[in-house]
Amino acid sequence: MESICCEDLLAIKKQIGRSPKGISRVVRRCKHGYPVLIESRPVIDGKPFPTLYWMTCPFLVKAVSRLEALGWISNLEELIAKDSVFRERYLKAHKEIQDKRAKLTNDENIRAILSKVGSGGIRDLRRVKCLHLHLSDFLAGIDNPVGEIVFKAIGNIECEQNKVICR
Repeated sequence: MESICCEDLLAIKKQIGRSPKGISRVVRRCKHGYPVLIESRPVIDGKPFPTLYWMTCPFLVKAVSRLEALGWISNLEELIAKDSVFRERYLKAHKEIQDKRAKLTNDENIRAILSKVGSGGIRDLRRVKCLHLHLSDFLAGIDNPVGEIVFKAIGNIECEQNKVICR
């Protein structure tokens, strides 16, 4: 894990189509050297920002979006509702994100706000919100079972050498 340099900021801007805000570091890179996952500060422009890990890789974003279009969010919410072991792992992943965010800010008001929401600002922890968020947490090392399922479903998580999107 490393800090952000100028080249990373330019690559991320190209990947997400806008200037990034609140980035603290690159968490993961692809085999081609481009950022895949960044860590965001829990406070951006003086406001709470609940998404700790942010996927920037356009290849992964597209692959995950395909799963969302196929209705995977509803299927995973059903699994959370029915499988108590899966649900406990999922809730534990949210708690880990809450704890990590709390360590990254000294502002007690921001901590209090962010302690009431899970990863990505999810208020109802029986919900999934988006698969990108959970895969991001999983790729950052959080034991997020939704992210793990998405990771396994995608299979190949990087562009091929002759088809690198970020060049």
